[in-house]
Amino acid sequence: MDVDQEIQHLREEIKRLGHKQTDGSYKVTFGVLFNDDRCANIFEALVGTLRAAKRRKVLTYDGELLLQGVHDNVEIVLKSSA
Repeated sequence: MDVDQEIQHLREEIKRLGHKQTDGSYKVTFGVLFNDDRCANIFEALVGTLRAAKRRKVLTYDGELLLQGVHDNVEIVLKSSA
């Protein structure tokens, strides 16, 4: 699977699990994404996909590397144009 396809799947999962904001963006916490069974089956390296999407300015979150447990409450924001 290529990176663009992984990012597209990530967009879909954030929309499924997240909450739509008034500006059209979606918010979800890292813990919700990481602990979701469907995401676990789709993404071999969720953190890597998140980093690639952040570099491409598809989404934003605080920090560089997200770790399960430590960063479960970090909000991931899928931009409205995504």
